[in-house]
Amino acid sequence: MKRIPVLMLIVLLAALPGAWAKTLKLGVVTKPGSAQNIVAQKFKSLLEERSDKGFTVKIFHSASLGNETEILQQIQMGTIQMGIITGGPFDTFDPIVRVINYPFLFKDYAQADEILDGPLGDEILKSLETSGFKGLCFSENGFRNLTNNKRAVKSPEDVRGLKIRVMSSALHKTIWQTLGANPTPMPWPIYTELEQGVIDGQENPLWVMEVYKFHEIQKYMTLTRHVYSPHIDVASLTWFNELSPADQDMISQAIKDAARFQRKNNRDKNAQRLALLKEKGMSVVEDPDITSFRAKVAGLKDMDLFKDSRVKTLLGKMLEAVK
Repeated sequence: MKRIPVLMLIVLLAALPGAWAKTLKLGVVTKPGSAQNIVAQKFKSLLEERSDKGFTVKIFHSASLGNETEILQQIQMGTIQMGIITGGPFDTFDPIVRVINYPFLFKDYAQADEILDGPLGDEILKSLETSGFKGLCFSENGFRNLTNNKRAVKSPEDVRGLKIRVMSSALHKTIWQTLGANPTPMPWPIYTELEQGVIDGQENPLWVMEVYKFHEIQKYMTLTRHVYSPHIDVASLTWFNELSPADQDMISQAIKDAARFQRKNNRDKNAQRLALLKEKGMSVVEDPDITSFRAKVAGLKDMDLFKDSRVKTLLGKMLEAVK
């Protein structure tokens, strides 16, 4: 039998569908079934199908690579290629991200989509390149709500003194300090800390309360909707720039399609989640005094957190766009 030269064999194998697959490592901090993982799984499915297995996506979930700040650091270094990361932790890398976590910025999901999928959102994604990230798109956690195990919260006065877990974000910490709470930055997950009373409460979208079963350890929830919390879906800029234009386009389109899928999936389930949490025993304040909450944090736009000229300018554009 005639032998095929090694070089020819390599060429033949490379021509086969799925040969020499490129492995893409993607980090998320939450467990399967969570919002971030829904994006990640959909992206994996879309990219592997569209590339005919030219790409394979390996998802590292449940903080197996560390907390979100540590995942971002690994993306910067290029040891992993992508991440689905909550917006808050980015503000230690690029303060411009603070504008999307500004309290009571968006009135509803439609407005959030209009702004973040448009030129102002693109400005944020482009800015991340200065920190070594390729900003691809926004998926979501959703609107954040307060839970605690001490008392029903109807106004800022009820928040006073509550020890609330917040993300590692200067803005989120300042929001809750301004409202009179004792904000405590703490990496995810936090079930044990809530159960043991190390912290009184936390603030997150409805899916978090359901998936992490916070109804077991938190008595009170208030639909404050104080911050719209996006994920920023990012890649290592160095890695992304080394890809061919065709691969860049394929990855960008796959993550955008996954993000749109996840946002709709998340929103479609919120009414069911709220009903479940009530059924499980949570006492829910659905109509808090939002006017007083807004008034309490209205001065944040003039604080040092937004003194950077780029941040101040973009926040001004955002506030004008949502009027």
